[in-house]
Amino acid sequence: MIRPMLATDVPDVLALLTWMDDAPEREVFSPDARDPRELQTECEDNLCLVDVDDEGVLAYCALSPFRDGLVLEGPVSDGGHVQALLGRALAHTDGLPVYAFAAQENLPVRAALEGAGFAAMHTTDFYSAPLDRLTPHACAPAGHRIARRLPIAAYRELFKSSEDAWAGRLTWTPEQFDGHFARDDVRLVALLRGDQPVGFAELEFCPEDARADVTYLAVHPAERAQGYGLKLLALAAAEAETHPEVRTLRVRAHDHMKPARALYARAGFTHCRSIVTYMRDGDEDV
Repeated sequence: MIRPMLATDVPDVLALLTWMDDAPEREVFSPDARDPRELQTECEDNLCLVDVDDEGVLAYCALSPFRDGLVLEGPVSDGGHVQALLGRALAHTDGLPVYAFAAQENLPVRAALEGAGFAAMHTTDFYSAPLDRLTPHACAPAGHRIARRLPIAAYRELFKSSEDAWAGRLTWTPEQFDGHFARDDVRLVALLRGDQPVGFAELEFCPEDARADVTYLAVHPAERAQGYGLKLLALAAAEAETHPEVRTLRVRAHDHMKPARALYARAGFTHCRSIVTYMRDGDEDV
């Protein structure tokens, strides 16, 4: 039976999420919470659906706001009716586009998404490297200095000049900008020549996984092909090393980003996972 998620379903949904975590090929976009109270809070404002039988929850999915539309959490299923669950969720999209994310190896969910009218947009590949492979080169080039803060105007200019899909950051208020970089798990490392920033690396720490993610790497187009990308990766690794529990640095590149892929190969990163991004247009029939 497919129905809205109840508070009493939280332990079963957590068990299902833990089951997903146990195998990389089951990965989909899902709630961050792995604590009952946090999961219940995270789900409060979303449309959350479950497929249940006498034994408990077999499958879960949810819809939440994202970019210009909605994002699908899941489906996470261990024996549930995925196609029917998707159909129920998509009946509540109000004509908005819906995004979904699944591991490249998650063939059952990918087939269900495509059967529900989702089309693959691109694949994002993730690469990792041990910090000690990168940190020996962590120094500013001659005539440059390292900064851990940038004025919002300089950040926007570098961000805007570099290709990426995070256009929402360009509309951040100064308060949002300051709040983001005040977070304990976020760090910025920039290279400046004189007072002019030439590039930056932005990190988020994931100590529970012993890694730091480079969430954004920007080099001004006029400054490319001068080794700044390699230098910023080394500086990012040195910054990550300030957290003793962090051992690896992870980066990402979409399938069309050939220069980024080449950079990561030169730096010694190795492929670790791939995620396929899907989108379903708002005018699709359910």
